Amino acid sequence: MSIEVGQVLPSRIIDGVDPEKMKLLSALMRDPNPIHFDRTAVAELGMGDKTVNQGPSNMAYVLSMLGSWAGGVDRITHYRFRFLGNVFEGDRLEAGGVVTAVRETSDSFEVECSLTLTVIDGAQVLTGAGTVTIDKE
Repeated sequence: MSIEVGQVLPSRIIDGVDPEKMKLLSALMRDPNPIHFDRTAVAELGMGDKTVNQGPSNMAYVLSMLGSWAGGVDRITHYRFRFLGNVFEGDRLEAGGVVTAVRETSDSFEVECSLTLTVIDGAQVLTGAGTVTIDKE
């Protein structure tokens, strides 16, 4: 595998955020915030008429993309994110990344990447960085 600074990672497209999965995740996480499952609550807050996706789900889209490129999510050794905006039900998303640093050891590469999540035809909603360890082949 050739890894270079500036290399663009293969993006992951999320065709539409499913409100039923948001509702299920709210129950599993015991997250009582109604913006994830009640459109009326969202409207009362002046945020429109679509439920809001959970932040951990948004991070998971990006980490899944990074893990797929690196050979598995178990290769992710560090990550951090900054939330810039909301993701709403039905939004189409693109998770992407770019290699920003590569350190070679005797048996692997430690690769740092800048990471993003963007609403397709909309705004960037998450930025961050992640580090993966990739074995030399």
